[in-house]
Amino acid sequence: MSMHHGIGLDRFNSLSRLRAIHALYACCCNVTWAQKIADGRPYPGHAALFTAAEAELHALSAVDLERVFDSCVHEQVSEHTVEGVNPLVRARLLELLGPEEGYPEY
Repeated sequence: MSMHHGIGLDRFNSLSRLRAIHALYACCCNVTWAQKIADGRPYPGHAALFTAAEAELHALSAVDLERVFDSCVHEQVSEHTVEGVNPLVRARLLELLGPEEGYPEY
């Protein structure tokens, strides 16, 4: 489990740049991608963050994309493409943020 598990979008948007990059690195294992996503804050909602995340995956070089698979993709993926890694990155972003409506108060 990441130390940034379920922090919510508001808190993610307010993290320092370095903490945001650290949290995002756990989602994709690519510093360039994490920096670009961190620098795109604040995001108004999950959809905007997911759209930016996918766009920046497409911007990765073939070498960087292969490093993503070598470094942090431990799940079985049929092809080493953006389409193959995007669902994993999206799931890790959801784990980072938690549900869009937040967690219930107890």
